[in-house]
Amino acid sequence: MPMNKKVAAFFLNGGSTGIMLIHGFTGAPPEMRLIGDYLHQRGITVSAPLLPGHGTYVEDMNQYKWTDWVAHTKQALAELKSGCDTVFVAGLSLGALITLNLAAEDEDLSGSISGSISGAILFAPSIKLTSKLIHLTPILKYFIQKVKKPLDQYANQAADRQEWTYNERPMAGAHELLKIINHTRTLLPKIDCPLLIVDGAKDEIIDPACSRFIYDRVASAEKEILTLPDSGHCLTIDGEWEIAAEKTRQFIDKHLDTQS
Repeated sequence: MPMNKKVAAFFLNGGSTGIMLIHGFTGAPPEMRLIGDYLHQRGITVSAPLLPGHGTYVEDMNQYKWTDWVAHTKQALAELKSGCDTVFVAGLSLGALITLNLAAEDEDLSGSISGSISGAILFAPSIKLTSKLIHLTPILKYFIQKVKKPLDQYANQAADRQEWTYNERPMAGAHELLKIINHTRTLLPKIDCPLLIVDGAKDEIIDPACSRFIYDRVASAEKEILTLPDSGHCLTIDGEWEIAAEKTRQFIDKHLDTQS
């Protein structure tokens, strides 16, 4: 299926420090653009890949496995590392889970790719969901191809102008989301890079305990949780996105200093 040019991956060439921004489930790079532009304006190189099955038609998502999403970001990370001395990875929701996968496997990656991940930023990590229907997707996917999504809720009503997402959830794709959730939980003790977790107090998609669940299980010596009081799930474009962006910049600067 043809890709919608409005939701294509973007790359913003900046300095020797780079960050990869990974969008969420059924979403696309535009939901990472505000933070991407903010960081790029401060001298950081930004890579925002488009995950396979996204940015076209919702049925396309049913053709891919969660491992395809991770493999695609590994390649994008390799390309980013080839031009940057220091690299960070950040992701929203599903993108946060992929970020954790990349961080857990970073030791293996460093054998073939110069450098390592200097820190990971998780925006609204979807390691626990409020809806239990996802646990039925291994069966439902054989009977239902897709279901209508409820409208996204934002504290800032203008936020949806920045959003691009499918209006439906693919059932087979949702099963792959369940698989990566379960896999990522097993990886948490392997993660030891600096970690910043940002969540929204008005997020109705993920369990409120998500951030603490990750915080308590990773091996990272440096880790922090920031809760935005007036943000929903897609906090990268909600009313407090600039706070998330500035906190990300501070996190990057801090861990650049520790390496120098």
